[in-house]
Amino acid sequence: MSQAAETLISLLLPEGILDYFELTKVDKEGKMLNIYLQEKNIAPDGHQHQDLE
Repeated sequence: MSQAAETLISLLLPEGILDYFELTKVDKEGKMLNIYLQEKNIAPDGHQHQDLE
């Protein structure tokens, strides 16, 4: 996906969501846009040294 397309999609998503999720795929079906996200493995503050899943 091009950088321009990714920027445009990021404007459709709630602010800050791409801090915790990675945009993996976008499909267009007619008038519908399917946006696929994958959660990043980022530990919250204070939990960086723990195994989280």
